[in-house]
Amino acid sequence: MMALRAMGINHAALAYAMTTLGASMINNIFSFYYVKLFLNSYQISEALFHQSQVVYMVWNAFNDPLFGYLQDNSRMPCLVQRRLSILYGAPFYSLAFLIPWFPWRTYMPGDWLSGLHLMVALCAFDGMLTFVLLAQCALFAEISNQHQSRLRLIKYNQVASLIGSSSVLFCGMLSRNMEDFSAFQAFSVLIAFLSCGCMLYTGVYSDSRFDNKGSETNKQECLNLTSSQSVLSMNTLKTQVLQILTNRDFLLFVTMNFFEVFMLAFLNNFTMIFAEHLIPPDALTPLAKSVMYGAGFICPQLLVLSCQSLLHSQGYYRIVLFTFCVEVGMAVTMLLLGPQHYYILAVFLTVNMVLVQAAFSLFGLPLADIIDTDMQKYKRSSPLSSMVFGTNALFTKPATSLAPMLVLTILNQVGYEQLKEVGTNSNPSDLEHLHSVMFYLVCLVPMCVAAAQVVAWWPFSIRNSHTVDIKYIDG
Repeated sequence: MMALRAMGINHAALAYAMTTLGASMINNIFSFYYVKLFLNSYQISEALFHQSQVVYMVWNAFNDPLFGYLQDNSRMPCLVQRRLSILYGAPFYSLAFLIPWFPWRTYMPGDWLSGLHLMVALCAFDGMLTFVLLAQCALFAEISNQHQSRLRLIKYNQVASLIGSSSVLFCGMLSRNMEDFSAFQAFSVLIAFLSCGCMLYTGVYSDSRFDNKGSETNKQECLNLTSSQSVLSMNTLKTQVLQILTNRDFLLFVTMNFFEVFMLAFLNNFTMIFAEHLIPPDALTPLAKSVMYGAGFICPQLLVLSCQSLLHSQGYYRIVLFTFCVEVGMAVTMLLLGPQHYYILAVFLTVNMVLVQAAFSLFGLPLADIIDTDMQKYKRSSPLSSMVFGTNALFTKPATSLAPMLVLTILNQVGYEQLKEVGTNSNPSDLEHLHSVMFYLVCLVPMCVAAAQVVAWWPFSIRNSHTVDIKYIDG
């Protein structure tokens, strides 16, 4: 601890960011590779893919508010104390990451077991991701309620995410973008171990301002437990959820965030597929494409770190709004230029990933402000941090499933299932039609989604929290 202080490192921020380091190592690899793996390598059918995504969507809608309620209201220390949730959840989270990369047998095209494999992989990984990262999101709001302190957490978080996101770059280079599948599997096991170790550091060393208050309250509640408390807790749950859902700023944020999650899933799941089809090998080598994919995950953190002074002076509201406007302008420009400009298309795909990821990295700030205003408005003794983050996820996480389902349906309508392997003998006109549809998806989806986000984000009223630090007093 003394050594960290001597180096000018804030220990609370470092402990918080270690979970981001571990999670970003595995989350980015999972989201970037699983769709291509199941579609191209395991040859899952469209029907089984959709069924798995529907089950995943239902599980997504169920587990976030459930874990949020348990982490805010449970009497068990491993649930109510944020660091203990991370400590006990981290090993299972890292193990769940490994599920998709090891087939349960040699799959035939359309094998029903590949559908079950995808379903289990998605639900297990998302369940543990939710359990661990909800606790970390709550820590963001509870370590400090000062705007400057939260910006410091963002800064440490982005450095951690920058390092963790390089896993996609190294994974792509070592496995030749999954062509060497044994190397990919070995790298995944290594990353799982490293990720677990990072998150365990948070579980041992991180603290919430409300942990002690929560433990004292829990002891009293355990001593005075009565049969009527289960009814009371249900009434409390209904009241708290209603209070959160009637917050206008929360509803505006959730609407905007739904589209952001949709875009993240769209880009993470299909950028590699689009690039392989729309950018010829003689225009970009496999190594150049690996660097391009890695940059899409590394550069967002560099962008956020370079914008720290802007976050201090302008606040997150204006920066996020400006990002949406830039995304619309870029998409319109690319649409007008056409698909024949391969290098510009590669830059567009990369910059789009960077802007979407960078904007999403700031979303903890508006949610933390919403938690603060909720706590002040209803005079709560401790914030409903996990419930607010969990309720947000209830409405936004389905976009993670909707994006791949919608895009795959559109692509299969124009023959993607038969033409998905680049370089195979196929009818040139069919391939040209598929590539045309892919290009319009690449341009029109970001353009329409970003325009909808501008409309949703414009009325958000908590715009100046960066200017009113004097109101905050840490507990």
